[in-house]
Amino acid sequence: MRWLVALAACAGLLAGCDNSPHPRGTASSNTLLNAFQERSPRTLDPTTSYSNNETPYTYQIYEPLYGYHYLKRPYTLVAKTAEAVTEPQYLDAAGRALPHDADPEHIAFSVYDIRIRRGIRYAPHPAFARDESGRHRYHALKPGDVGARRSPLEFEHQGTRELVADDYVYAFKRHATTRVEAPIFGIFAEYVVGLKEYAARIKAEDAKLRAGLDPAALDKPFLDFRRWPLEGVTAPEPHLLRIKIRGKYPQWKYWLAMTFTAPVPWEADAFYGQPGMAANGLSLATWPVGTGPFMMTEVVTDRRHVMRRNPHYRGTPYPCEGEAADRDAGLLADCGQAVPFVDAIVSTNEREKVPHKAKFVQGYLDVPEIERPEWGVEFINDMQDSDATAALYAERGFRLPRTVDISNWYLGFNWLDPVVGRGDTPEQQRRNRKLRQAISIAIDWEEGYGRIFLTKGGEAAHGPLPAGLFGSRHGTPEGHNPVTHKLEGGKVVRRSLDEARALLAEAGYPNGRDALTGRPLVLNYDYQRTPTPEIKAELDWMVRQFAKLGIQLEIRATDYNQFQEKMLAGKQQIFWWGWLADYPDAENFLFLLYGPNGKAEHEGENAANYANPEYDRLYKRMQTLDDGPQKQAVIDRMVDILREDAPWAWGYFPYAASAFQPWVHNGKPSILIRDMAMYYRIDPELRARKWAEWNRPVYWPLSLLLVGALWLVWRLRASHVERERAVARPAEAVGRGGA
Repeated sequence: MRWLVALAACAGLLAGCDNSPHPRGTASSNTLLNAFQERSPRTLDPTTSYSNNETPYTYQIYEPLYGYHYLKRPYTLVAKTAEAVTEPQYLDAAGRALPHDADPEHIAFSVYDIRIRRGIRYAPHPAFARDESGRHRYHALKPGDVGARRSPLEFEHQGTRELVADDYVYAFKRHATTRVEAPIFGIFAEYVVGLKEYAARIKAEDAKLRAGLDPAALDKPFLDFRRWPLEGVTAPEPHLLRIKIRGKYPQWKYWLAMTFTAPVPWEADAFYGQPGMAANGLSLATWPVGTGPFMMTEVVTDRRHVMRRNPHYRGTPYPCEGEAADRDAGLLADCGQAVPFVDAIVSTNEREKVPHKAKFVQGYLDVPEIERPEWGVEFINDMQDSDATAALYAERGFRLPRTVDISNWYLGFNWLDPVVGRGDTPEQQRRNRKLRQAISIAIDWEEGYGRIFLTKGGEAAHGPLPAGLFGSRHGTPEGHNPVTHKLEGGKVVRRSLDEARALLAEAGYPNGRDALTGRPLVLNYDYQRTPTPEIKAELDWMVRQFAKLGIQLEIRATDYNQFQEKMLAGKQQIFWWGWLADYPDAENFLFLLYGPNGKAEHEGENAANYANPEYDRLYKRMQTLDDGPQKQAVIDRMVDILREDAPWAWGYFPYAASAFQPWVHNGKPSILIRDMAMYYRIDPELRARKWAEWNRPVYWPLSLLLVGALWLVWRLRASHVERERAVARPAEAVGRGGA
């Protein structure tokens, strides 16, 4: 009978279990569940953070002055911490005011006076904690005082304070630092009056502070940017921020909606700059300090990140307007309600796509990822490929809204490389250009991402500008790239491989071999993720594209952090990268090829390190122009230059579609709006019911096990009885014989 008791106990235990990867009670909590791929964010410091695996955190924690209306399209700027979106005042060289329609040639300066909302407070943090006398409790720590603490929440005392204009001043000044990467410094220094000179002074002052210290030491003296004024960014009043930039730059307002310009309190910088902090992973890179709706509360590197509601957040009303279809889609139902709706956002690591996807289908993720618009495309393609899958997804009520948004993926050539880059002599420049053009023809983007890799599908690009931006001619006959395509019967078609091979021969590599040495042409291709089976298929496809020309392509795939480091060092040859638009203007794509924004030399976002004096001159002209015929003509000429130089093989413009569970409300896909999680509302009760419904324990295997056990017990008992009888019979026989 002990077998039966044990079996019954085991069956009861299994019946009470499920396959949920989350702690008990998660289903009924007001928590948004999502996942992230690869590794944890490299940095969440707003001065340096920019990658799309970082922005799901930074845009929930920090607050720039402006943001975008969640529902309106075209995208519309709205005030966040500012009282209003401010129009600049134009000045001439003598400081005299100019009218708003003044000739850009006469505008020497643009001045933005931005009033900051009162009553905005930072999330709790020990950097703000004060003792009874008003002194900061944790701003004079000695070596060893940090102890084993690895989170700011482990400090006994927490504090807060009101947001002031000086916090934005401090944030702008930090872009001049030499201690962290500042990828936008080159752009900011062009415009913000005095920032370039300020950077030179900071470099000198930092050298003084660190004189005689070990350059490799983690602990560094606090670099207090408050000590040195910056002419172009000041705070005339506690809640008035004044920014003075050079010339007319209509796109400047968009930079004020990015976390590069989010406030940084000096107290946080000072707190994290103390002995022992860096060694324990305590820094803005991991533990940001902001005024946004959420705050970081848990970090398990490469496994789990948790953000919880900022208890000091003031609340923001959910929008009451949007596109025509938004009301029918239920996106206006929460009009006027205070956001955020959820209490916490939990992000767990999923390295492989298959289990990542499976967890969403099981219901264990509310959204696959906060900022990955290709997930919806993936599920839509699944439904198109399988009727059974389509029926399952429809039955479960998955919401898969799709849109065309502003982003791209491209294959880049490093301009610093002697083989595929610019070249040192006119002859080498000509040869390298023909090589890039030949490769650009050979890569059949229409095949790869139009017919094969549909989960990452999109439209082949003919230049840097996707549709939906002023200046783009994508999708029109006149918008095709004459280097890679031609018109045949009114239809745009890719040029032939014969034309590509002819260009390759002119470049000095007939049939993919060096004409002088006879050696095969071998090129290195840096990819930004480790090769999963799906990614390997893409890499193999790319190898075949080069093989059409006889070129050998060597794959160098790494995780994203290593990839970024290589790009910063300018050590790549050919690489794969993409861009999610930061603001809805052509400049946001054209600046990716602006010379002074080169990544290797200036730590900017020109990953190809491309430089062309004419292009750079036109870029500066384009920046001063409002949308209109003049701006269109300048953009057309810039795109023509790029097509001829071919610093990119132009890749494709991807579709964007999000994936939401039926209990997630207010989901609208966008690659530009990055604080979207604050608008999501979930129904925990429905989620709990669906988890139970979709993941019911399967009991019939237990029944089979029970029947088998009963049979085994019966057989054991029968064998036992038979043994007893076999022992008893001889004894009986002996007894009878002796009688």
